[in-house]
Amino acid sequence: MKKRIYLVMSLLSVFLLAPNYVFGMHIMEGFLPLPWVIFWFVVSAPFVILGVRTISKTFRENSNQKLLFALVTAFVFILSALKMPSVTGSTSHPTGTGLGAILFGPLPMAVSGLVVLVFQALLLAHGGITTLGANVFSMAIAGPFVAYFVYRIFKKTNLKVAVFLAAALGDFFTYVITSIQLSLAHPDAVTGVMGSMVKFLSIFAVTQIPLAIAEGILTVIIYDLIMNYQKEGGYQLEKIK
Repeated sequence: MKKRIYLVMSLLSVFLLAPNYVFGMHIMEGFLPLPWVIFWFVVSAPFVILGVRTISKTFRENSNQKLLFALVTAFVFILSALKMPSVTGSTSHPTGTGLGAILFGPLPMAVSGLVVLVFQALLLAHGGITTLGANVFSMAIAGPFVAYFVYRIFKKTNLKVAVFLAAALGDFFTYVITSIQLSLAHPDAVTGVMGSMVKFLSIFAVTQIPLAIAEGILTVIIYDLIMNYQKEGGYQLEKIK
């Protein structure tokens, strides 16, 4: 019971920090030209479809995981809705997708991220519908895949280090991909795509480092709480390895 209370309190503490108005680093509505809108929708769609199939199979095999997946999705929603001013005058935010990638694998996070990004675009003016494909790819596909493989590489060495690195690097890589997406859509008039990429990386990716570290620490805490709660309840979810 005590572990359950700690888990709820931790999630509520994050929720209470969320601002009322959020205009963070999802790519905003109308910021991408139509060809890139279509391109990122097409690229992201297969991952979402495979993610739906993976989730359906997982839930059929173990219905207990529905609640955990809902918690993971809520974690993503809360963290990615935070607006953090950066030293360059821009804003950044955590992503929260590393935890879900560790617990379920990367494909289900494409679905979780899609749900989160749709609600944020419609209810919070955070991101957009035309940029949904690009935002899904960076936050819900690229980031979780990096987090998952980093976790798999380091988990046999040190589990907590593996969880921290997975969450932190998954978060950071999301912003690297976003910077690439923006530079492809808006190349610099003089230096081209590479020059534009350097500018976007210096604004967003570099200032994301402190947030990535903070997300890594928070993810370790939440992961430990989930593991302890399972031990207290006397069961083990199959996908957590």
